[in-house]
Amino acid sequence: MENIALVVGSTGITGSNLAQELISQGWVTYGLARNPDSAVSGLIPVKANLLDEQSLEEALEKISPTHVFFTTWMRNDTEEENIRINSALVRNLLNVLSPKKTVQHVALVTGLKHYLGPFEAYAKQGTFPETPVREEQPRLEYPNFYYAQEDVVFEAAKRDNFTWSIHRPHTVIGYAIGNLMNMGITLAVYASICKETGAKFIWPGSEAQWNGLSDMTDAKVLAQQLIWASTTEAAKNQAFNVTNGDVFRWKWLWNKIADHFGIETDGFHQSIRLLEKELEGKQEIWKEIAERYGLKENDLSKLSSAWHTDLDLGRPIEVMTDMSKSRKLGFTAFESTQDSFLNLFEKLRTEKIIP
Repeated sequence: MENIALVVGSTGITGSNLAQELISQGWVTYGLARNPDSAVSGLIPVKANLLDEQSLEEALEKISPTHVFFTTWMRNDTEEENIRINSALVRNLLNVLSPKKTVQHVALVTGLKHYLGPFEAYAKQGTFPETPVREEQPRLEYPNFYYAQEDVVFEAAKRDNFTWSIHRPHTVIGYAIGNLMNMGITLAVYASICKETGAKFIWPGSEAQWNGLSDMTDAKVLAQQLIWASTTEAAKNQAFNVTNGDVFRWKWLWNKIADHFGIETDGFHQSIRLLEKELEGKQEIWKEIAERYGLKENDLSKLSSAWHTDLDLGRPIEVMTDMSKSRKLGFTAFESTQDSFLNLFEKLRTEKIIP
């Protein structure tokens, strides 16, 4: 039977890289988004609003996917709103697909917030999750929209008799423009500004993140695990952590990134120095850089997601992930995190996103 994929959130880092990998493996691949683009060759765009079931019914009327890959979410002001909205995104889609009876597998991408919970949790309580985080660790007592999304998938799987997989990456790095959570491009833009202005590349995070062990997830590795889990019998109906497979300390990687751009670093000193604050008022500088080098995007806000980088790098604990579960079942994809960054920077230069 032909594999027909529906990638939900196909314009994001995870979704766009997944779509490319699916197409390269010969899958018929549809990409659902509010504003789909044609950046991925061979991807069939589907324009729909996940909060509007009628919009979904019309958009998916003639599409009968065998595999659904859910890679998107909507940021809201409170976790209660995150739960309400983001569970509805998944529920609406699966409700619309339910009468077709063609879905064999649903893969949901969440993240390490599953284990860490909100910042307030460990900031106020002073108790930290045990690392490296493992899939068998129980849910936390705090409200979490990841849990709500999982529960929607579990309920629909029982109703419609499909298998599922949950994927929990650490910070995802990869190529996608205009994404809400893009550390790679954010740091590339920041480093480019430092190079042009002669400023130091200031570490914006905590002492624990600077000195502690960490890991990351290349979008291509995540894409490979999503496809592997959806087509491997032993991997179905399970949750998996997914990272590149290496570990590093930011005090080492920060200097490697700086060396690539030919700039000087300024590491951790006494307290956190937020990148969001560092980039305040830099719009005009970026506009000048974009004009000077003929870059495609001169609006800094469309490239940088400093708030998300600050959240990741500001954690008061070291965070790393155990990958044993999927390794034991045969998932072997690996990527050097340093290479993930440097390859991304080169692509950004080639695409005229940074100078």
